Amino acid sequence: MSLWDSLLTSPEVIERLRREAAAPSPAHAWLFCGSAGADPARAALVFAASLLCEQTDPNSRGCGVCKSCVTVLNGSHADVTDFRTEALSISIEQARDLVVKAQDRPAVGRHRIIICEDAQRMPERTSNVLLKAIEEPPAHTIWILTAPAPTDVLITIRSRCRTVLLPVPGVERVAQALISQGADEQTAAAIARMTLGDVSLAQLLLSSPEARARFERLPRTVLSLRSVAQAMDAASKLLDAASSTAEQMSAARNERERAELLAVLGIAEGERVPAHMRAQIKRLEDDQKRRAKRVQTDSLLLAVSQILSVLRDVLALQLGTGAPLVNAHALEQLQAWADASTPAANLERVHTVETALKRLRTNAQPRLVLEGLLTRFIQH
Repeated sequence: MSLWDSLLTSPEVIERLRREAAAPSPAHAWLFCGSAGADPARAALVFAASLLCEQTDPNSRGCGVCKSCVTVLNGSHADVTDFRTEALSISIEQARDLVVKAQDRPAVGRHRIIICEDAQRMPERTSNVLLKAIEEPPAHTIWILTAPAPTDVLITIRSRCRTVLLPVPGVERVAQALISQGADEQTAAAIARMTLGDVSLAQLLLSSPEARARFERLPRTVLSLRSVAQAMDAASKLLDAASSTAEQMSAARNERERAELLAVLGIAEGERVPAHMRAQIKRLEDDQKRRAKRVQTDSLLLAVSQILSVLRDVLALQLGTGAPLVNAHALEQLQAWADASTPAANLERVHTVETALKRLRTNAQPRLVLEGLLTRFIQH
């Protein structure tokens, strides 16, 4: 089984990437685009491994068992830099570091590969730092950027890259992936449908009954709002859940990082930190706060995206499209909402949700964004 078999994408995309990986002179810059469900980061990593695979037969590259493939996947290959920010945006300093690394000659392989995930998090000034390096990289360097969509990346960057559009895997393929991990058919089908082809999210809901219950509860909550007070309460609960998720994901790692830093500085746990070392502790704490904010924001974006799927289901019922419902577990509430509202009003709400998503990606106050959004769902 090769690495290509692990990608839940279309055979056409896989065939194109296999050909490019086997080419004597691959293109120097790539932009892998797709939603979280399409997993562009995984596709970029498999492509990088195939470019450096030790198989002599070009058609066999991406074997997944040679030393190069294994080390690329586990993040220890000397010629691959896989960068992903844990903050809300990629800084100019981080971009400059990537440009410097791109100048290095390959140590053990054919290429020096720079993977920059979530390129949509680069502000324009940061993108401009990478522009020259991507346009005219050293002959041995290959850049691979990932983003949800080509339009999320500055046009001057994407025009210099070969774009690979990764379709979201179908519900059936995600369900089969969950079944292979021990899920029964009914549970696998329900989770695959709810997560819209997002394998990582589907695996999370499969492993965490609490996360699945929260995911199933949100559509019913949104469709049962009857007052401003209920909308405010729902917004607070969404924020609390996002904060709790960020805290749970960060707590153990934060403690480990602090302990490691104190050990490096020669400071025992509980011992007073000397004044000249406090800046390093403060820098670590600031990084951890940025990471927690990123996790919280991503959790809120996921929740608001789920609200968008609720409106999609309602419109499907109102227009009689016959499309399978994403939130079929809330069919009773969906039908009641469809009967009590109009398609025009729900299309306006779709616009409101999309605006909320844009604002959450900026510095807008999450509470105000959520409160403003949920009040649009109040039915009297």
